[in-house]
Amino acid sequence: MAAAAQLENLQEEATCSICLEYFTDPVMISCGHNFCRSCITQSWEGRDGNFPCPQCREISSGKSLRPNRQLGNMVEIAKQLHLPPVKPLEENLCGKHEEKLRLFCAEDQRMICWVCRESKEHKTHSASPIEEAAEDYKVKLQEWLRLLKNEEEYFLEFKVKKEEQYKTIRDKLITEKQKIESEFEKLRQLLKEKEQRLYGRLKEMEKKIIMVEHANITTLSNQITSLNVLITEIEKKCEEPVWELLKDVRGTMSRCNNVKPQCPGVVKSYKVMMTLDPDTAHPRLLLSGGQRRVTHTDTAQTLPDTPKRFTQYYCVLGREGFTSGSHYWELQLLEEVGGWHVGVAAESVNRKGNFTWSPEEGVWAVKWGDGHYKALTSPHTPLSPRENPLKLGVYLDYERGRLSLYNADSMELLYTFPQATFTESLFPYFRLWGGAELRLV
Repeated sequence: MAAAAQLENLQEEATCSICLEYFTDPVMISCGHNFCRSCITQSWEGRDGNFPCPQCREISSGKSLRPNRQLGNMVEIAKQLHLPPVKPLEENLCGKHEEKLRLFCAEDQRMICWVCRESKEHKTHSASPIEEAAEDYKVKLQEWLRLLKNEEEYFLEFKVKKEEQYKTIRDKLITEKQKIESEFEKLRQLLKEKEQRLYGRLKEMEKKIIMVEHANITTLSNQITSLNVLITEIEKKCEEPVWELLKDVRGTMSRCNNVKPQCPGVVKSYKVMMTLDPDTAHPRLLLSGGQRRVTHTDTAQTLPDTPKRFTQYYCVLGREGFTSGSHYWELQLLEEVGGWHVGVAAESVNRKGNFTWSPEEGVWAVKWGDGHYKALTSPHTPLSPRENPLKLGVYLDYERGRLSLYNADSMELLYTFPQATFTESLFPYFRLWGGAELRLV
């Protein structure tokens, strides 16, 4: 039994998988499988490239047929052992009647013998000789073979195109990656240079701040010392007898009057009643409430264009101007819309054309707009009050060249402008836009 199995294996190894006969002129293709030279040549007929193996379907790029002489010698030995070749299908016998299978039943799709044909099972079925049925199916299979080869050719071409497309995409991605790396390297260099510049500016600012800090602290210390001396003098004066108290009282009072208030509680003691000057109001600013209320409107009023009137910007000045002394006034912010400027302006401020809002142009003011507070210096100074003021207080010390703005409810100092030298009349200054409204109180 073992010897018979080995002989059967030898017969199988000596048989071509295409024609099912012993190899004739066996050749080996690139994947290692063997076929009759005529069988594989006929299988590849009509192909210009991409030749598939009939057994494993591996693709070869060209017709590379190498003679396999050792396999040919083995086939000759198998023939000398009188091994029967693979039986053609038509010589097989019917398993039921032991007759040769000569017919093909179309309904059951299997081969039958003449006895099967006359049986009840197949008598009504359409049957034809095996040779004719094989020819018919061979034609059909060859048509399918042609279609499948076309389909395979299509997918092979489609695969090549897709591989080329993906290669192009990968090349583009590599180029884009290199471009991004280059751009970000430039950005990193720019950021590093900017960082160094900003650090340099911060160092310069730090030096200036330290200088200003030392100067301010020294000034405050001197002011405190002067106040202590004056307080001690007044305390001693109050304890002296009447005739001593009145002696040189004029000098003591003069020294008291020379002290300019900075304490918020004292600042309010300089409060003055203020009204607005309608001759200065822009046509889109509506005055009411005894010239103590101003509202920005979308409709311009018909007003005479006097020299005092602002026509470029929505501004109005107070009626009362100041050339000396200390003065304090308050205003209520009625509408949290639009924006405003509040401060003082020189009498010579430009009323007809463009100008920048800064002390250099004759305007000392604080701005609110877009949810932010700024002092209108050059450049602007951002402000961060602890709470948004509903009422503003403005304190002007003309002789000392100081203007300060407060939250009038909490007396939080919003900003004090650097000391200036006032040389002309100063007027309360207001600018409104976007429907803003305020009232002097």
